[in-house]
Amino acid sequence: MATKHAPHAVEELCTAGLSVYSRAVREGRIHHTETEPAPCLMELGLLQPGLDGLQWLQPTAPAVALPRLLRTMEDRVQDQLCREARTGASFDPFLSLGAQSGPHLSAPTITVLDGLDRINSAIDRAMNEVTEEFLAVQPGGTRPPETLAEVFPRDQAILTRGCRMRTLYQHTTRHSLPVLAYFEQLDGDTEARTLDEVTDRLFVFDRTVAFIPASRDRSVALELRHPALVEYFATTFWRLWRLATPMWPQAAPEPSENGITTRQYAVAGLLVEGLTDAEIADRLGMNIRTARVHIAKLAATLGSHSRAQLGYLISRSGILARQQDH
Repeated sequence: MATKHAPHAVEELCTAGLSVYSRAVREGRIHHTETEPAPCLMELGLLQPGLDGLQWLQPTAPAVALPRLLRTMEDRVQDQLCREARTGASFDPFLSLGAQSGPHLSAPTITVLDGLDRINSAIDRAMNEVTEEFLAVQPGGTRPPETLAEVFPRDQAILTRGCRMRTLYQHTTRHSLPVLAYFEQLDGDTEARTLDEVTDRLFVFDRTVAFIPASRDRSVALELRHPALVEYFATTFWRLWRLATPMWPQAAPEPSENGITTRQYAVAGLLVEGLTDAEIADRLGMNIRTARVHIAKLAATLGSHSRAQLGYLISRSGILARQQDH
């Protein structure tokens, strides 16, 4: 069974074509059925029908076929350029109308940003244009020092312009020395608060434009300019903000009740939901080892000897109901 010919560009070498053409050159002609593995030879003009009919094909000298092929390509390029020119000319009336009625034309309200370069470029533009307020939700336990050093000039620039900056982190960030040092260096109207859990990453600028991730690896994001959507995200931010704890004073000890800290209350609630250690760590922005330390301390406090028993004791103790009352 003959191998199916794979389409390829003109500038790529086709092994089957080279073999068939070599045989045609040696023998002076080749039967058309033997060229099936290499139909590209006809397209390139390297084989052509002979004078004795279509059954036999004769090889064309490469020096003759190449100029023909190049002329064909040049004709195609010239045709494409002409089409581009005609398309541009056809849009002239629309461009004139756009220039006259620009304020009445609607811009895209949702833009998909594919790739980190496009995402960062769009965020940088928004940072340069913000005049009043920058709201940010930064999930995760900490931020790498190199990332903080990279964004510091950008953040300081908007503070210097008189904008205010508010950032929501998770509680685990309270113990991140790089983040604390970053805020100590910033000069301007900036404040940070923390929660056990926050939404996914969110940036809102002047209640005009917002950015949210659109893929788990954050390689795709959405730039939102629809007023209702941006207002919704800004409102969500401020509701979380009112529930959050100020980052300072940082040295204050974590409050506890009956030997259970607020962090362990959060772990207990997720344990009752049936989450795994890894899922608890992800939801609370901590590493899995820290999550297991909190689980172990919670188990010791409640006298549990197994994970199944721990969930039962948490529910029976009523500690979550008491925490909600506070």
